[in-house]
Amino acid sequence: MLEMLVDARNELGEGALWCERTGRVLWTDINRSVLWAYHPASGSTQSWPMPERLGSFALTTSDDRLLLGLASRLAFFDFSSGEVTTVCEIEPGLGTRMNDGRCDRQGRFVFGTFNEAVPKEAIGGFYRLNHDLSLDRLDLPKVAIANSICFSPDGTIMYYADSPEKAIRCCDYDTETGAVSAPRVFAVLEGEGEPDGSCIDAEGYLWNAQWGGSRVVRYAPDGSIEHILAVPAVQPSCVAIGGPGMDVVYVTSARVGMELPAPQDGGLFAKAMDDIRGLPESRFRL
Repeated sequence: MLEMLVDARNELGEGALWCERTGRVLWTDINRSVLWAYHPASGSTQSWPMPERLGSFALTTSDDRLLLGLASRLAFFDFSSGEVTTVCEIEPGLGTRMNDGRCDRQGRFVFGTFNEAVPKEAIGGFYRLNHDLSLDRLDLPKVAIANSICFSPDGTIMYYADSPEKAIRCCDYDTETGAVSAPRVFAVLEGEGEPDGSCIDAEGYLWNAQWGGSRVVRYAPDGSIEHILAVPAVQPSCVAIGGPGMDVVYVTSARVGMELPAPQDGGLFAKAMDDIRGLPESRFRL
């Protein structure tokens, strides 16, 4: 079982990333438009207000700058000045917002969108922001709730999900061009829950936070379940592996939509693992 590190009571905690340079785990409370950071060395937290909901973000080659996936646009954020600089709008007028995203192994930001309407029809897409700040839509089916974006250690496989389908998919990924091909099912979820945020460890195993399932599941490269971690929150939302030894699993959670959330719902959780190592997060090349 994971233990609570930060009693954040996030409405929609998401997007956990470990920054090995600054020694902190970063995450977002999407609905409250706040970026969070926790420093294990000191046990301290920080937070920064965002100009709109922050769906996801990426580390960059500058420790002072993040690439933001704001609800309506991509932008850069400077920690030192607080300045937010817009890169481009995403799906304007479609009724979607930015959701999950992660850099590929070449430092390009790959992300997907979230249909804000109910019922949630598949109207959004998956995209790639290139180093020259040009934007390409990936040749993948339309999506209702894009999630689980991560890449194999060599970068040749991209993992992703449309959460309501209760399955994690993967496709071949051309590391030179960023083109995708051969989409297929990687794993179908068992029991309660939907696939939310994922990451890949040093052995190429995929860790997935399962929304509504109170668990994080480690999948082998063949899609079989290797390990299950219980989470003391109903809605775990994203998982990252970090810490000084790259052996700590961090998990965000949410309390959105819950009539009577428990105190731990919306917290940041962690567990040190004996035989697991994470990979440094890929950074967007400025």
